Amino acid sequence: MFARPSSRLASHAMLRASRRVVVGGKRFGKRFQSTTKEEPKGWWSSAQFWGGLGALAGWGMSGSAIYDAFQQGPEVISLTMTPVLIVYSTLFARWAWVVQPRNLLLCACHVTNVGAQINQFRRALEFKKEQGEEEKVTEIMQQVGAGCVAAAVAVVAGPTLGSALASAELGALSSIAAAPAGPFTVHFWAPMSKWFISGASFMDLHRPTDKISLPQYTALTLTGFFFSRYALLVTPINYTLCSVNIALFGSSAWHLGRKVKADFIDEKGEEQ
Repeated sequence: MFARPSSRLASHAMLRASRRVVVGGKRFGKRFQSTTKEEPKGWWSSAQFWGGLGALAGWGMSGSAIYDAFQQGPEVISLTMTPVLIVYSTLFARWAWVVQPRNLLLCACHVTNVGAQINQFRRALEFKKEQGEEEKVTEIMQQVGAGCVAAAVAVVAGPTLGSALASAELGALSSIAAAPAGPFTVHFWAPMSKWFISGASFMDLHRPTDKISLPQYTALTLTGFFFSRYALLVTPINYTLCSVNIALFGSSAWHLGRKVKADFIDEKGEEQ
């Protein structure tokens, strides 16, 4: 008869003890979280820092196209490079929007560059027509049209095909299709478009220096340098983007060096 009060007291004591343990655990958890809090990243490991530099270099490329439209004649516009730059900036505008952390400055600069490069392409085609090369203009437009159709089909059918392959349990093929930066994502095709830029530069290594745009290749060289690091700091990490920017840096620096040598070193020597 007298055991009940003591049992009640014991149960209350146990309840208070359990509450202290829980509260103590919460406090300990907070202390543990505070001690394991990540330290602020330095500039070398900051995606925002390198992404900002990459965006500024991208704005240099957009600005160079606008500058050339006002200061350079249409004869210096490359009909090989300009369409590639249009595709490149279209894809990278999308990439900058979906990558983590999101890079709005880079997205805006590529949207601007699409408009600037389209204007440059228009000027080059009009110049070719004035020179009596209408057949070549027609051929170029047919190639552009075919490219646009292929791109539209890829955009529409790509996600469906990627999902089907990822769920088909085909081993390595399904793993590749489901990869965060796999061939059915913009994380893959944006850097691939940069390979086209590098390829266009490598195919035209001996282009006359009077047809090389100094602002454009300065911007491309800086872009290649900054993005080589930036690609390793974003989510998902993009090794394809890193490798292509190393190649872009090399090819663009080659052209830039030739241009600087021809305009500022060789001409100065001839004047003396």
